[in-house]
Amino acid sequence: MADIDDPAATAEEAASHGEVAANPTVAFDEETYLRLNPDVRLAVASGGFRSGRDHYERYGCAEGRPYLMPQGVVRGRVNMNANPDMRREKLKPPAAAVDAVKLSHAGGIYVAGWVNDSTDPLDSLDLYFSNWSVSLDGRNLARQRRPDTEEALATAARHPYGFIAFLFAARRLPGGVCSVVARLKSGAEISFMVTAEMVEDHDMRKLMLSQFARAKYYGNPYFEAVAAIDASIGEQMVDFNKMLSRRAVNDPYVERFGGAGQRCKGSIIVCLYGKVEYMFLQQAMFSKLPGMRDYEFIYVVNSPWISERVLQEAKLCSLIYGLRMTVVILNSNAGFGAANNAAAEHANSDRLLLMNPDVFPKDVAWAQKHTSLIETLPPAQTALFGAPLYYDDGSLMHAGMYFQADTLPGFPGRRKHETSILRVEHYGRGAPPDTAKYLKSRPVPAVTGAFISVERAWFEQLGGFTQDYVFGHYEDADLCLKSIEAGRLPWLHDNRLWHVEGAGSDRRPQHEGGLAVNRWLFTRNWSEMVHNGLLGPEPSYPGFGGEVSR
Repeated sequence: MADIDDPAATAEEAASHGEVAANPTVAFDEETYLRLNPDVRLAVASGGFRSGRDHYERYGCAEGRPYLMPQGVVRGRVNMNANPDMRREKLKPPAAAVDAVKLSHAGGIYVAGWVNDSTDPLDSLDLYFSNWSVSLDGRNLARQRRPDTEEALATAARHPYGFIAFLFAARRLPGGVCSVVARLKSGAEISFMVTAEMVEDHDMRKLMLSQFARAKYYGNPYFEAVAAIDASIGEQMVDFNKMLSRRAVNDPYVERFGGAGQRCKGSIIVCLYGKVEYMFLQQAMFSKLPGMRDYEFIYVVNSPWISERVLQEAKLCSLIYGLRMTVVILNSNAGFGAANNAAAEHANSDRLLLMNPDVFPKDVAWAQKHTSLIETLPPAQTALFGAPLYYDDGSLMHAGMYFQADTLPGFPGRRKHETSILRVEHYGRGAPPDTAKYLKSRPVPAVTGAFISVERAWFEQLGGFTQDYVFGHYEDADLCLKSIEAGRLPWLHDNRLWHVEGAGSDRRPQHEGGLAVNRWLFTRNWSEMVHNGLLGPEPSYPGFGGEVSR
């Protein structure tokens, strides 16, 4: 018999009898333990335990699991490694996982994953790199449904296990191997080793916005998305997007055609994204109008990959139709607001006409009538105005906009203070084309960015379009509210246009995600003012008649 004071001998003797030493301080064999306990090997591989030794110390010892190969095994006979009647601790599924950690060159930090914190809330998500670290408050993460996690956990609990974190550090951060620690309110910690991926800044924006477009929720998607954005990510995304917009408009390429650069009565600014097709048609239709020689076109390109074709089309249009034209090419997508602001700097007139590429004149006298409106109406009625827009079937699409609020009765378990989200509606959408009450000149709460005529000095005094909005949506309503706040109401005047809605640009998932961010931002910025007399089709705000209903 081995000396009782020799722990290694004791362990070896215990193993030879199919027994397990209670405290394997010397001879624990990790590989053997995993080989003899394949369920534990699987649990370690999936992240449920740090190692076989971790499992043994927590459960295996009490279960009597072997950790050494038994000696003197008789071949051809089944050997029991432990008491089959002993109650074993059921292996628990992993409590969390990190899908990805990504860093962008300008300092965007993105983390996505899931955590089972339905009973023990996530307190923070901490990232540790070799020479920097950051702690992300668990309350500021965007929480979403994860059907794959629900299936893996075999649970029907209505809990948003998924999380997305985003922070704009505004500085280049070195990547590499990262230790991610999920800290729960109880003090428990779950850690992972992840290699952070470096991505381009534009890819980071696309990734974040696409996540919001595709996210799943238990409740109303828009309310849940806004609640997720409101936690903190919204402000971070706005700052990140503003950085990209400033970079995009820096040092644009500018080329003029057909005598452009001379003073004129109005500058028609058209923002192009992804498509060139409507430029030729737009030039063809406007060039036939009397009075169009008093105007110039400025095409600002948000898609540099189509710039060669845009310049070719511009040259052809200039030769065939003879209108003055300027092309401004940005180095990347600055968004609708920033692109129009950049184009306005190259205008050679005191009047800016902001127009979509899929908007066309409905009346032959359109240009002459626009000039007459500016020259004959009081300045207060022409500082900023829109016009009726029509679908291609002839029905009315737009005769001014008003504001509505969607309200949900509370966010259970959320910290959301505002339970309503603003949106815009169009007067007369789908109405017969000659419905008089929609076509008469009148002040309206807002007009669509598909067509806005604005005095250049007033546009500049308002600071142009607010560049906080991502890609496009709500900049037009924001500009109109800035004008109202500054003392001049937007107007609608009967100078009709066709609008082939949505045909002039490409729509992708990141644009839908940007719409959610923009609606959140618009609500945050203007909710108080809109609710103070500007809500609904008959606003009580001073200056509005209130007689035009939807």
